[in-house]
Amino acid sequence: MPRTDRARAGAYGAAACASAYGAMKLAQALGANALADKDPLPPELRERLLARDPLFVASHWVLAAAAVVGVVVALATLRPWRAALPRRLLSAIAWTLGVLMIARAIGALGHGLVGDALLLTGLRPPPATHAALARDLARWDLLLWSPFFLLWGVCWATAGWRLGRRHRTTG
Repeated sequence: MPRTDRARAGAYGAAACASAYGAMKLAQALGANALADKDPLPPELRERLLARDPLFVASHWVLAAAAVVGVVVALATLRPWRAALPRRLLSAIAWTLGVLMIARAIGALGHGLVGDALLLTGLRPPPATHAALARDLARWDLLLWSPFFLLWGVCWATAGWRLGRRHRTTG
């Protein structure tokens, strides 16, 4: 696959991941469980999430709306630079989202592949009061959330790379 096609695939991938995440958050906002019980939150926040605390319900609506914006931004990276959004702004957004999502997936932001692996191998002990729950959530994070955020972050970075690449080649 040529590099330009991979870069386009990154933008479409970022849009698809944003759509999937937004659909999940919309379902949660409307009352569905939709993997809410697999969210790697501290126990007190997890209880509030599962009890449909108004703050969490509102956050689901905000995240669903942000996902719609993410789809628009991802698809905007495919448009000519003369489109409504400046190329540098789109590039900054794509790279920032890519770096943050990759950092989250790896574990720089608390959860991620490294932290989950350390917890599951016993190199980092789980909280004594919630050890079984911590291990269960680490498995879900290791097998679902971290790979998802890694894929999404790579897609954003690829979309950002495409913008920077086209800018250098077009002058």
